Amino acid sequence: MTESTQLQTQQPSPPDEKSIFNLPNNLTIARILMIPLFVAIAYWPPAMGIGMPAISDNVIAKVGMSEFSNSLLRHLLLTSVFILAAITDWLDGYFARKLNVTSAFGRFLDPVADKLMVAAALIILVQWHPNIIMAIAAIVIISREIAVSALREWMAELGKSTSVAVSYVGKLKTTFQMVAITVLLLNWESLETIGYALMVAAVVLTLWSMMIYLKAAWPYLKQSG
Repeated sequence: MTESTQLQTQQPSPPDEKSIFNLPNNLTIARILMIPLFVAIAYWPPAMGIGMPAISDNVIAKVGMSEFSNSLLRHLLLTSVFILAAITDWLDGYFARKLNVTSAFGRFLDPVADKLMVAAALIILVQWHPNIIMAIAAIVIISREIAVSALREWMAELGKSTSVAVSYVGKLKTTFQMVAITVLLLNWESLETIGYALMVAAVVLTLWSMMIYLKAAWPYLKQSG
């Protein structure tokens, strides 16, 4: 046996790479695929009552039973898809920890999926509720996600990503956002005030969480060079 042959036989075989298409990542991918379905339900078919007013007891008398049923069906379907997406968000994290199959791909994709679904829902709600509260909420929430994502990427380049890890306020912000969007997607007049109150609370928590991240990153941001 030659020396080169001996070296080849002594070299350990490379470890098997785990597939990125594990259960948690598949749930995250499924959540992303729900977004076009979500948008399709919101705008197609047109006969299902795009831009209908908030559903109340007297809507049937105003627009007729058929239009009321179509509008109600659209909102129930939208809410169901959004809730299902929120459930998969919880499940992918649960299975990632339980099965110990965390990956860089999953850590990248999971927050992206969340932000895309929330952004899609907010844009639809702004069209359905064209008022200053919804406009400010959409601008603040989407802008915060862009700013914090950029901040985390920059901090990761410095090796300080743990300084801007997800905080308790950030998790609370996400909870309020999800609940507020769910209530407003139902478009029921009796729940509208609650939905707006939850959305205002979500905006406050969104700004608060952003300030926490900025405060943590400020010592590095103010450094010159």
